[in-house]
Amino acid sequence: MPTPSATSASVADGGLFCELYWGTSLAEAWSYGPELGQVHAAPDETAPLPLYGFTLPEEPFLLAERTAKGWRIHVPPSARVEKRLKDNAFQPVGPDELTGAPGRTAVELHEGMTLRLVEGELNLLVQPSVVKERAGRFLVKDVAWIITVAILFLSAPVAFLVMGPDPARMAANNARALQVAHDKEEARRKAMGLDQPLKPLTEAERATQQQDGGARVTVPASFGVH
Repeated sequence: MPTPSATSASVADGGLFCELYWGTSLAEAWSYGPELGQVHAAPDETAPLPLYGFTLPEEPFLLAERTAKGWRIHVPPSARVEKRLKDNAFQPVGPDELTGAPGRTAVELHEGMTLRLVEGELNLLVQPSVVKERAGRFLVKDVAWIITVAILFLSAPVAFLVMGPDPARMAANNARALQVAHDKEEARRKAMGLDQPLKPLTEAERATQQQDGGARVTVPASFGVH
């Protein structure tokens, strides 16, 4: 009697992956974790595997169940079953590989094997999942790390408000800058002699000023002047 191999044991620890094809077009795909012991199918969206187009003896139909060596796949009575090893072509499953009574046959799913259940234009591919273990839960250190990151994220705006610029200090700086600009403008005006206010001319100053009558121009008698 052959002894269970290490590959069989790895199948027992893994999940299940199913793909439904209509001809050559992929219609649906499902993945089931290693914590699941059975997979039931039915033409119903609420079923674990919503399988349409296959003739099922009952609903829900036990399609797959976990065994000590891996998975046992139950074949719908109107479907034919084929297998593929690695990347080879699909071949019919021999009668010696099927167990159970006619109409209630099953086949064992091994590591590196893909089963194809065919009925009409529908092809259901079943193979071991790459998921070998359930995702781990959060540990205490993970929760502490999340809390620390959240505190740092929330404390950044508070630190900006507390340690940010003081409004009173900003107003004093603005006033100081305006005063410096005003002093520079006054110094510039003084250097140009514009710091003294204008005053009206006296009669004596006006008398000493010469009136500019312009340049004398000789105009021909035939020209008009406007």
